[in-house]
Amino acid sequence: MANRIEGLYAVTPDGCDSERLLELAAAALEGGARVLQYRDKSRDPARRLWQANLLASLCRGRGAAFIVNDDIELALATGADGIHLGRDDGDIAAARARLGPAAIIGASCYDQLELARRAAAAGASYVAFGAVFPSQTKPGAAAAPLSLFAEAAALRLPRVAIGGITAANAGQAIQAGADAIAVIGGLFDQLDPAAAARELAAMFPQPA
Repeated sequence: MANRIEGLYAVTPDGCDSERLLELAAAALEGGARVLQYRDKSRDPARRLWQANLLASLCRGRGAAFIVNDDIELALATGADGIHLGRDDGDIAAARARLGPAAIIGASCYDQLELARRAAAAGASYVAFGAVFPSQTKPGAAAAPLSLFAEAAALRLPRVAIGGITAANAGQAIQAGADAIAVIGGLFDQLDPAAAARELAAMFPQPA
């Protein structure tokens, strides 16, 4: 398991069938993604469990961290490395109590440094700011200034940039201090997701 959130952080597109989802996730990991988050907003628990188990197994085989979006029970059921929580998705301290001290718990902090401070105090493993660029996935998301990454350095937690990130603008977020870039469309909407992943992952120092 990757024990630190850094580099390319792939977030799965919503609504894929299982075969396509696995194909896309494998391409992202092949290209150098070090974290994979399963994000599916459907109300089909059987489908979600099946897909999450497939992705968890894939990540274990590739040495990547597997994160579940907003579902502690699903994270527990699949042996996920952790969970990502939005502002309305649950309490970080409660998630930590359920998942244990080694779990990765991420927190969406949008455009607010104060949310990141609260998340850090509650036991979050990393904080995410976004949308750093206009996002097709969440077109109404608040714009998060890149200055937040320098301001959040004092928290001593990995800082993740999300929202509208592509190969053309990812360097701006990294230069601003992002330890990881969370990418959906800039990765999975491309003709060759593995090549897109390689390009994005190459912007970070590679592990020894």
